[in-house]
Amino acid sequence: MDKKKWVKHIPLFILEIVVLVAAACILYITLRATDSKNGAEKVVIDKEDIIVNPEVKEKIQDIAQSGAESEYSGIFNVAFFGVDARDGSLGKGNRSDTIMICSINMDTHEIRLVSIYRDTYLNLGNDAYGKCNKAYALGGPEQAIGMINRNTDLYVTDYITVGFEGLMEAVDALGGVEMEITEVEISHLNNYQSTMAAEMGIEYTPVTKAGRQTLNGLQATAYCRIRYGGGDDFRRTQRQRDLLVAMMEKGKTSSIGTLTEALNAVFPNVRTSLDIKDILPVLGMIGDYKVTVSDGFPFVGMRNGGTIGTNGSCVVPTSLEENVVKLHELLYNEVNYKISSDVSEFSKVIKADTEDYLIY
Repeated sequence: MDKKKWVKHIPLFILEIVVLVAAACILYITLRATDSKNGAEKVVIDKEDIIVNPEVKEKIQDIAQSGAESEYSGIFNVAFFGVDARDGSLGKGNRSDTIMICSINMDTHEIRLVSIYRDTYLNLGNDAYGKCNKAYALGGPEQAIGMINRNTDLYVTDYITVGFEGLMEAVDALGGVEMEITEVEISHLNNYQSTMAAEMGIEYTPVTKAGRQTLNGLQATAYCRIRYGGGDDFRRTQRQRDLLVAMMEKGKTSSIGTLTEALNAVFPNVRTSLDIKDILPVLGMIGDYKVTVSDGFPFVGMRNGGTIGTNGSCVVPTSLEENVVKLHELLYNEVNYKISSDVSEFSKVIKADTEDYLIY
């Protein structure tokens, strides 16, 4: 959709999306000029360098030129990446631990979140195949966005990347967030905490009981990284989305001063392609939006797994075609989406590459 149409909504949208790993960092960026030395890093990318499946690009352009209403009207999609970059680098060379499609309907104020499991065996955007988180390492956000577009028939050209280190200080600035912790999660949460604390040379407070409780920044960051105790990466990405919602709700009741403190804490850990210089923040809109879809791709009942050659353990879409059809239904309420010839071809390659290695 035309950026002029959604630009006034961006402050809230970004607040709710980026809190996953950085609280409401981008929202506060809108208060500053793009050349501010204290702001997040704005990256100019040539949208023509972002790969989009030709049939999809032609379809979207035809709709835009005709001015007709469609299932895509009023919806803006942005790619969200979370990287564990210890050296402060947020670009090429880092594998993306978090890959998420954030779909915002500006008319209904719905936010739909779909995580792409980082170990999913997909086309990497360059007609090579492997774990999809490798795309970011090979070609930075441009290739990672292309990887998303090619495998999903989406038309995404903007992104937000956040370093995980920003989450800790942001959560602390918000005064912590309430999460439900299970008994089996306690030991893993504390193990991640102890490792992170040792690396950073800080103390940590162990979680000692199960149940609903307020987590501090280090505890919340450790919680997001748990992939053991059942559910593996499927449950891990659900924890990330659960934390996003919890922080969004906390942000709705926080003062401007608290949000400002949280946002300042994460400035060094954000890189985005979004053009923010003309955006006027509308903080009063914070309560208008809500997350209505939270899911993971490939979907339940439509995925398998196995050790695929030298790629190691991978998540495998049993049919990329069927997964893409369901994705478009979730994001656009589009029934019986007709996939592109590109996705059809990728689906065949994935099946041929993986069918002898699948677990069941």
